[in-house]
Amino acid sequence: MDQPIISVSGLRGVIGQTLTPEIATRYVAAFAAMLPRGKVLVTRDGRSTGPMIAQAARAGISAAGRDVLDADVAATPTAGVLVQSEGCVGGVQISASHNPAEYNGLKLFGEDGRIIPGPAGQEVKDRYLSGQIAYADHANLGAFHVLTDSLSEHLRRVEAIVDTERIRSHGFRVLLDSNHGSGCVLGRKLLERLGCDVCVLGCSADGQFAHPPEPTEGNLADVAHQAIEGGYDAIFCQDPDADRLAIIDGEGRYLGEELTLALCVDHQLRKRPGPIVSNCSSSRVTRDLAERYNVPFTQSAVGEANVVDAMLRSGAVLGGEGAGGVIHPEVVLVRDSFVGMAMVLDAMAARSLPLAELADELPQYAIHKTKATLAPERLEATLSKLQKQFAGAEVDRLDGLRLDWPHEKKWLLVRASNTEPIVRLIAEAPERDAAVAVCEAASAVIAAS
Repeated sequence: MDQPIISVSGLRGVIGQTLTPEIATRYVAAFAAMLPRGKVLVTRDGRSTGPMIAQAARAGISAAGRDVLDADVAATPTAGVLVQSEGCVGGVQISASHNPAEYNGLKLFGEDGRIIPGPAGQEVKDRYLSGQIAYADHANLGAFHVLTDSLSEHLRRVEAIVDTERIRSHGFRVLLDSNHGSGCVLGRKLLERLGCDVCVLGCSADGQFAHPPEPTEGNLADVAHQAIEGGYDAIFCQDPDADRLAIIDGEGRYLGEELTLALCVDHQLRKRPGPIVSNCSSSRVTRDLAERYNVPFTQSAVGEANVVDAMLRSGAVLGGEGAGGVIHPEVVLVRDSFVGMAMVLDAMAARSLPLAELADELPQYAIHKTKATLAPERLEATLSKLQKQFAGAEVDRLDGLRLDWPHEKKWLLVRASNTEPIVRLIAEAPERDAAVAVCEAASAVIAAS
């Protein structure tokens, strides 16, 4: 791979190889030149390469004739809030999300504070690749401003969606694993404001990850061991830019990222029912909860921008993705680990139940994920072959191929990678063996194609 990975919402690459200062400057300038005159926010997660890429981003914005509003280290959801609250015309968050330390990237925000949707992202990509970028002359370069308070508005919005006094009255003991990412900037302050006895792992946003940055069960094994020893009511684990949240209960059990959204949906629907959205690769548990509370449920294509589009169309009270991403429209239309933490604590306080019991009340499923090699030119024929092979399943071609067996509460999703000649397979069923079996059966069809 000799080019950065460019999606409709941003860019990422390996520092010094597929992501250089020149690439960052040109890409950000292509974005900024599309925007009306005004301030463009620049924030970054805690990666050690962030300051260098931030300098390039600021140069690109100024060179395009737009003003820079620099807020230094901030979580991705905080960036969305600041774009709104500071009246910016757009924003750039420097982050490679859960990718390893050698990566960094750029996420783009519209003036509404959300990650830019598909058509706008495609326009940025086309401008960047074509090299048709309009730069300002010396008299029209953008100015530079520094934002000194990046936390207050986001903190206020999160506190407004929960019963803060009720949470405080329980005095929960919480471990926050920010893993040296940007989540530590607001995470400790939020939990302390909610009356928690807080211990923070990786409390300096310097990108010196103590474990691989994706908050999976394997990567968090050492963190989970601290649950019982430390007497914690909950362990919250963020990815480097704090838009994703994985949860470990007080017994040291990894609840994972899929149940983060489910716990929040259940709590939200107990308080104020309304439409719910999640994407087609997320656990069925969210759909089951919508049925339990008799509210509309919408399943979107994969990707945060697609979830948000569906939320806006349906008037959703909550949405998100199974990868630990909770989106609350009253805070910001961005996946938000701080919303997840606050809502889970509010659920525990509202019902005076430990986290383990709240999780055990949810519908129980097992997810299995794998991948298979497949040349792009064989994709459509192979998906059609899979559809015929599993003729008894309900078919959805919203995003790749999704096959559903509603009576068995089982489903399979097959999607092509945007960066490799592979397809990713995700299956879910009440029992793990059933999820594994359907993935293996599909893999056999793909191998024979």
